[in-house]
Amino acid sequence: MRNLLAEAAGDRLELAAYLEDFDEHFWNAGSSDEASFWKFERQQSFKEPGVESWEAFFRGEWDTALALIAEQRSHYERYFQKIADHGFRLHRVRVVDEPVTPYLQWELHLLRLKEQYGEDTRIAKASDLCSLEAGTQLPEIAIIGSSALYEIVYDDDGKLAGGIRYTDDGLISECRRIIRAIHGSGEQLETFFKRRVASLPPPAVEGV
Repeated sequence: MRNLLAEAAGDRLELAAYLEDFDEHFWNAGSSDEASFWKFERQQSFKEPGVESWEAFFRGEWDTALALIAEQRSHYERYFQKIADHGFRLHRVRVVDEPVTPYLQWELHLLRLKEQYGEDTRIAKASDLCSLEAGTQLPEIAIIGSSALYEIVYDDDGKLAGGIRYTDDGLISECRRIIRAIHGSGEQLETFFKRRVASLPPPAVEGV
């Protein structure tokens, strides 16, 4: 996918413009067969200031972080009902290296909650992407129906910094095909969570 994006023309959007543009496309994705949302997450750690549960995790307050995730149940129930009312679904590929990073241990608890209300997440092993990466990690990608593909951009600290928007139909179709193929061969989130995450001790966050 990185080669495909390198050969395409995209528009760089700074953070505020990216969030506004993304939101506009997201809620107007439509209800056709291609209206679904696809996200590909490759990096193993991010920073999410402003997210209360992540901030608790980052402070080393693991029980508080999990409690704050649980408190979001009613929010995600409403959110995914709104998505269903708009006629599309959310699909996610979450790449996981071993051992599981502290950030991913936190995020997988959140993704598990989201899946309970409608998100469709599969786990892909980093080792299974060798033929696609060829020494360079795949980018973070979000595809909204057939209207927009975003390469999501983060700063050196792992904080969201904006995105690069692509609108070429052929590019969107091919990247969606690749992500769907990885998703189709991935492990169900619940199975992975029970096998690799549920029994982990609270993560050590020093140096994260």
